[in-house]
Amino acid sequence: MSYIDIIKERAKIDKKTIVLPESNDKRTLIAASKIMEEGVANVILIGDEEKIMDGAGWLEIELDGVQVINPKTTEKLDDYVNLLYETRKAKGMTPEQAREILLKDNLTFGIVMVKANDADGMVAGACHSTADTLRPALQILKTAPGVKLVSAFFIMDTVFKEQGENGTFIFADCGLNQDPTPEELAAIADSSARSFKSLIGPKPVIAMLSHSTKGSAKHALVDKVTEATRIAREQYPNLVLDGELQVDAALVPSVMKTKAPGSPVAGHANILIFPNLDAGNIGYKLVQRLGGAEAYGPILQGIAKPVNDLSRGCSWEDIVGVVALTAVQATLV
Repeated sequence: MSYIDIIKERAKIDKKTIVLPESNDKRTLIAASKIMEEGVANVILIGDEEKIMDGAGWLEIELDGVQVINPKTTEKLDDYVNLLYETRKAKGMTPEQAREILLKDNLTFGIVMVKANDADGMVAGACHSTADTLRPALQILKTAPGVKLVSAFFIMDTVFKEQGENGTFIFADCGLNQDPTPEELAAIADSSARSFKSLIGPKPVIAMLSHSTKGSAKHALVDKVTEATRIAREQYPNLVLDGELQVDAALVPSVMKTKAPGSPVAGHANILIFPNLDAGNIGYKLVQRLGGAEAYGPILQGIAKPVNDLSRGCSWEDIVGVVALTAVQATLV
């Protein structure tokens, strides 16, 4: 059974309701049909019901059981307007602006539904940028209690079953923080370990990645990762973690023995913490496109309720997978 099939089975045990606001995208409609068919989650589509059903007919799919909410006609619009206004009034938002946003922006409407507990999570990004998807989540849902930093990770399900956790890894941060400080990298490592335990397995092993291993290169970029490792060890002493490490040392025991003998990671990393967003984004896409891995994300960690992004190059299968992951996250909130 593949990793994502295991996640789907977990999602079915305690079925959650997930909002898919991009109802004008055919991949979203196909995914909604498959999610309902497989029983992974309950689905809410946002948009005009007639147009959605016309789209379903054109695609020759069934949307039986899918709930459709039209912002223009829902009886809850006034409640949502007031909730958005109360949440954002300190930033200067007026009730009139809140209403206008909710009637025009399905992504914000979906986030407000999650805020109002009318849905357990949201998945979007098939036809929106990461910034457009994540901004309302950060503004409206805020961070979870005790969390220092909201970050994003990908779950990478690779064909190399002898590595990672049966071939599965967390890559972070690959979707949100562009140039994290040492303190932020340490916090990302801690959050990623928590996400690993909840979604993959019990034993996270973290590599703080660099172009250097244990001082093999001298540069301010290396110093940042070295300092992040020091902070992580000090603030999160229970983590199994090492750095700075090149990726081959992090993954290959024989290389680790040569480059960093005695490292607690020992070439068995299953969480890779990238030094910046450039490295993370490039890294996950190379593993996905050239290495044949399944990539799920970017998945947010540290936000009060689960909201997750999609690559604009995603397939409907990717959407189903991320919905399943979001539903499992929702069981842990």
